[in-house]
Amino acid sequence: MHPVREYLLAMTVALAVTLLLGGPIRALSVRFGLVPAIRDRDVHQTPIPRMGGLAMFAGLAAALTVAGHFPMLERNVYETTNTVQALLWGTFLVVVLGVVDDKFELGPLVKLVGQLFAASVMVVKGIQISWLVVPGMGIVAVDPTLSIVLSVLLVLLLMNAVNFVDGLDGLAAGITCIAGLASFAYCYRLAISYKLTGATSPALIAIITVGVCLGFLAHNWDPARMFMGDTGSMLLGMLLAATSITVMGGIDPYQLGENVQQVVNQTVTVHKLVPVYLPLIMPVSVTLLPIADMVMAVVRRTKAGMSPLAADKGHLHHRMLQIGHSKRRAVLILYFWAALVAFVTVLFAVTPSRQPVVYLAIAMTLVGLLMLLGPRLGDHRERLRKARMRRGGSAAATPARHRHRAPAASAMSAPAASSAPSGAEPASAPTAAPASAPSPSPSPAPAIPAIAKAPDDADGTIRSRTLSR
Repeated sequence: MHPVREYLLAMTVALAVTLLLGGPIRALSVRFGLVPAIRDRDVHQTPIPRMGGLAMFAGLAAALTVAGHFPMLERNVYETTNTVQALLWGTFLVVVLGVVDDKFELGPLVKLVGQLFAASVMVVKGIQISWLVVPGMGIVAVDPTLSIVLSVLLVLLLMNAVNFVDGLDGLAAGITCIAGLASFAYCYRLAISYKLTGATSPALIAIITVGVCLGFLAHNWDPARMFMGDTGSMLLGMLLAATSITVMGGIDPYQLGENVQQVVNQTVTVHKLVPVYLPLIMPVSVTLLPIADMVMAVVRRTKAGMSPLAADKGHLHHRMLQIGHSKRRAVLILYFWAALVAFVTVLFAVTPSRQPVVYLAIAMTLVGLLMLLGPRLGDHRERLRKARMRRGGSAAATPARHRHRAPAASAMSAPAASSAPSGAEPASAPTAAPASAPSPSPSPAPAIPAIAKAPDDADGTIRSRTLSR
């Protein structure tokens, strides 16, 4: 069987299981009352179940079980490494933590301790960083203790970054799917171009992550029928971290070529290691906006005297809604920026000529900026439309005002005549009511009595503002 078919079958299993189990898990959540109340920071209006992470974990476990029966994956992953067992242990613990948190709303410190424990178990079981590429120094072997510390910190960073970005329907699942696709492209290139069997494990984790996200998006796209909750967001963050860590721990960097094996020029060495070094940076770069949002949230809460881990409604997606973006538009814009960073990085690393990639990145950045300015341009168009309507309305109302002035003048003469003193000369009577005066109409227009009944000024004239009406 071709390697691509094995990867695609594993992705299909993850997608199908996640998709099929989403409905029953949602029904069970509603039946057993596992539907939390709406919080202040939520943007949805009705309570929605948040146990979607269970379906995602089931899809992950099923795909990893089935993939063990494929020849290439069994030979390069299951027989030579302990990656699958370590991944299952870590994800199982983080799912248990997430379910408890989604049900009972654990405190920030308690949840952080649980994340630390789950990440440490996965790292100790075998998913660790064993070497790094340092500019100016080349390949640097990492001490075992430092390896555990760095690996755990990376897992915690990505778990909380995905958790922070999980605020709109389909946002976290879509961004993680994009990161998984880009990571798979890197790892598959390492396995095919450089013949590095150690890149098979991260490629498998990345493509299963894509399948899990696609299966869950069917339930989570706006309007969402189910949320992944902290169970799903922490699970996706751990999968991204495991993908990048297995690259830096399962590949022998000296297999990349003679220039790496014989370190003569450090600049050349770093350039040759770019395809391996970037998968470590790429999940962080894809979640750069959520990470920046997390940093700003910590600063904002600390300045306000709140706990840095307390929740609020000032995240990036909240601000995009406030400036006028709809939910779907905000999600698609964040998809665009995630894809721009991830795939431009891929092209920059694997394309011999870098200049077209730079031009493409500039062009796509301008497109992204125009998308961000969409609500402001829409508001400007709306203001122009209202201004045209006001001008058209005033032009159409002018003849109507002129038509009302003549009847209003005749209506003014009647009160003036009736207000003459009773001791006036008899000769003035004919002049006050000439024979040629028109007889009052039996059915006057509705506007005439209204004007006639309007209050008079001291000089007996109708107020100008009444006529303008």
